[in-house]
Amino acid sequence: MRDLPARGRAVCTGFIESVTHQPPSEQPFFSAVVVDALRPGTQPAAGGARKPYDRLRVIWLGRLRVPGIEAGVQLRLNGMVTQVDGLPAMFNPRYEILSRQEHL
Repeated sequence: MRDLPARGRAVCTGFIESVTHQPPSEQPFFSAVVVDALRPGTQPAAGGARKPYDRLRVIWLGRLRVPGIEAGVQLRLNGMVTQVDGLPAMFNPRYEILSRQEHL
């Protein structure tokens, strides 16, 4: 997420931190927050300043849920990045699930 452009096409990989479900009375959309694989406290790479955000909001318009998209899943996203409320966002991106946590 740290290397995303402010605007334009991007491909990135990350982990779903959380998902948001809309109530039935609202316009349908499904949203997830994707984060880098970096652990808290990890220092940025030498020579590069970290952007003030390390999260990407992903929004699927017209969907109440997206199969396979849940907290802990690692995925690759391909889409257009834009800024929404000062944070990067992708609307209706193409995605590929790379791994998911096993529930015991």
